[in-house]
Amino acid sequence: MRWRGLRGLPRVVWLLGLASFLNDVSSEAIFPLLPLYLASLGAGMGTLGVVEGSADALASLVKVAAGRLSDRGPRRLLIVGGYALPALARAGIAAALRPGHVLAARLVDRLGKGIRSAPRDALLADAALVGDVGRAFGLQRSLDHLGAAIGPLVASVLLAAGASVRRAFFVAAALGLLAPLLLLARLGEARGRDPAPGGAPPGEAGAPDALPWRFWRYLALATLFALGNSSDAFLVAKASEVGFAPAAVPLLWFGHHLVKTLTGAPGGALSDRLPRGKLVASGWAAYAAAYLGFAFARTPLAVALLFGFYALYHGLTEAAERALVADVAGRGLRGRAYGWYHGAVGLGALPASLLTGWLWERHGSTVALATSGLLAAAAALGLALSPRIGGTAPVARESA
Repeated sequence: MRWRGLRGLPRVVWLLGLASFLNDVSSEAIFPLLPLYLASLGAGMGTLGVVEGSADALASLVKVAAGRLSDRGPRRLLIVGGYALPALARAGIAAALRPGHVLAARLVDRLGKGIRSAPRDALLADAALVGDVGRAFGLQRSLDHLGAAIGPLVASVLLAAGASVRRAFFVAAALGLLAPLLLLARLGEARGRDPAPGGAPPGEAGAPDALPWRFWRYLALATLFALGNSSDAFLVAKASEVGFAPAAVPLLWFGHHLVKTLTGAPGGALSDRLPRGKLVASGWAAYAAAYLGFAFARTPLAVALLFGFYALYHGLTEAAERALVADVAGRGLRGRAYGWYHGAVGLGALPASLLTGWLWERHGSTVALATSGLLAAAAALGLALSPRIGGTAPVARESA
């Protein structure tokens, strides 16, 4: 089967990808500067932890409810609103006078993410033909990562040109507002034309609105993997520990996102040709290997190479992970399936970071990062031993 690149993907897939791109340019122009901005308002690292932890926890809880609601429709309004709220919240961050204002704005920002994530992924999966779901998610993830790579560069250019951090935040908010405006003008309620490969037949779970057991098994393994998926801030800390200069860290981060951008679409396409469950298990195993490598790395060169390998995991696996949700959830149930998926994975990130931070302080970076790697390896082994979860290759796309 020949790889078709990005040809033939529905317009809605491109629209959602462009919205992710614009949103991430806006988001990542602000995120790296947030600690500095909070410090200028008189807040410390403890406040930053409260801000980010509270925001991510709220987003995870909202994702479950939004996913269930999106199966009743209309998804379009949830997605547009989910992109509009963060743009307005970032303008609120730019106008903040106290740390509490930043907390409130970040909560609204993450609330928007919680509202849009499940409906967006469900709409994307429904819009793609059988055999193209992985490619569709691959394009969306590539454009998302491209925005994440460009965002910090936009902020750097603005600051180098003499703009204040506050003014840079206002520009970022304006860029983010382009995403909901684009979707409001062009996005319709796309309808899938083919049943999902591997979707549960009616009545499999005993009720028409019950998610099949394969989904819950996959969700349990994804949650276990999330417990090993701590914040990337720890990897940045590892880079500093082995001798990376502060000025070189943004370049490392840019390169990391660039590799994600280049591998996202090919990784999604690969998941349409191979059994997705096995591909995801292989990706989780690669993640485990990367973290074990970070645990024992002692030189800047080793860490730089590991950042590239770690980005390769993201690029080749993220689309497959999301497409696999569509495979194991029946049509009409994808909204709630993505809601549970994003919610569980998001909630798992908080104890993952708390555990890594505690182990780092008590036993050092080697033990902390190796523990994350071992948790990921356990999840990979569990998925590899579950052949009924995406154990066969997706059905090939019918010729036009």
